[in-house]
Amino acid sequence: MASQDWLEKDFYQILGVSKDVSEADLKKTYRKLARKYHPDSNPGDTAAEAKFKEISEAFSVLSDKEQRSEYDQIRAMGAGGARFTSGGAGGQGFEDIFGGMFGGAGGPGGPGGQRFTFQQGGAGGYEDLFGGMFGGGPRAPRGPQPGRDITASTTLDFESAVRGDTVTLQMQSGQVKVKIPAGVEDGKRIRVRGKGEPSPNGGAAGDLMLTVHVRKHPVFEREGHNLRVKLPVTFVEATLGATIEVPTLGGDPVKLKMQPGTPSGRVLRVKGRGVHTAKATGDLLAEVQVAVPSHISDKAKEALLAFDAEMPDESPRADLIARAKG
Repeated sequence: MASQDWLEKDFYQILGVSKDVSEADLKKTYRKLARKYHPDSNPGDTAAEAKFKEISEAFSVLSDKEQRSEYDQIRAMGAGGARFTSGGAGGQGFEDIFGGMFGGAGGPGGPGGQRFTFQQGGAGGYEDLFGGMFGGGPRAPRGPQPGRDITASTTLDFESAVRGDTVTLQMQSGQVKVKIPAGVEDGKRIRVRGKGEPSPNGGAAGDLMLTVHVRKHPVFEREGHNLRVKLPVTFVEATLGATIEVPTLGGDPVKLKMQPGTPSGRVLRVKGRGVHTAKATGDLLAEVQVAVPSHISDKAKEALLAFDAEMPDESPRADLIARAKG
């Protein structure tokens, strides 16, 4: 993005965060907004798609320390004492300010209404002009400048993000293949060296900053390197114990032994069947949920009543109520 565009865009306001927002809070806010406005969650909604691109652009800049610092400096310059506009009624523009300094009549329509063009850098840019006015003199020629970074985004299926993948992006310079590492998380930014804009004067090309979005899975959720799944079991299985099948991501189910008297909410762990990265391998966490039948036969109802009659005459909520009273 050209830095002059940054003067017109308040990325902090777009994301709804303060200027001193921490990296963690910034990421948390972005993920919440990304889920809300992601095209997959709003099919055919052009307004949501535009908002998604807007917040992705804001996060791309603010989550990069170097770009955020540059953005804050540019915004501070634009918000400082003298404000520079394109001229015209209601504000003092470049022509009005500099026309008086160099003998003009204070506006583009006055005598000698010479216009000045200000560039971001290079010979004749505003750095050279300001340097001469305030005693700095013309700036010394600079060496080759690196090209600008380019921001882009891609969306992966849950399993592709866990396993790793290679995506092909269509850039202005042609197709770029990017290897996505196994275990990439939603919102992760990947830097691809040398795939940004070319240098204007023979320097190194900029980088490609790729933000990865991950679609939700209908069964599994991710907790760091672990995967979590809700596992329905019958009342009899939970009471008497059983060997049950647990689904795995992209593979065959595994058999797991459940002990008698297992309550709802207990987590059963399957070692090594979570997210595998170069740094760690997670587990599969199966959260037991006792399934209650919605319809039972008269015979089954009689059996349940007989079972209840054989149970101790005590309430499972007695301790809860006693502790609530203090």
